[in-house]
Amino acid sequence: MMMSPVEFFKTLPAKQCPECGQPIEEQAESYMLECDHCLSKKEE
Repeated sequence: MMMSPVEFFKTLPAKQCPECGQPIEEQAESYMLECDHCLSKKEE
């Protein structure tokens, strides 16, 4: 039996920052790959 789209998205693992490995809190319409901490270090 096929999984419903809602169940599919509920079971996806949390997105992780490739720089430090911390989970990233995803937001709608946000395509950031790094966490806020790593992004702020790049701006310095």
